[in-house]
Amino acid sequence: MILIVIELIGFTLDMIGKILVGISVILVHTRVMRERKIDKLVIKAMGREKVLAISGIVLIILGYLLQLPTKV
Repeated sequence: MILIVIELIGFTLDMIGKILVGISVILVHTRVMRERKIDKLVIKAMGREKVLAISGIVLIILGYLLQLPTKV
């Protein structure tokens, strides 16, 4: 029983860490895009990267929710 709880805590902390990394990427990209001190090609690429980062976070959350029942 205790091993299952420890595994669930580790699984949850792993997911939270991945999401925090993704959020930090999105925040940095948003700030750089607002400052506009770089050319338009870079801003366009950063916009695409921001969409990919958001998509990644959504997939991490969905994967967590799908795997959660097998961990409990």
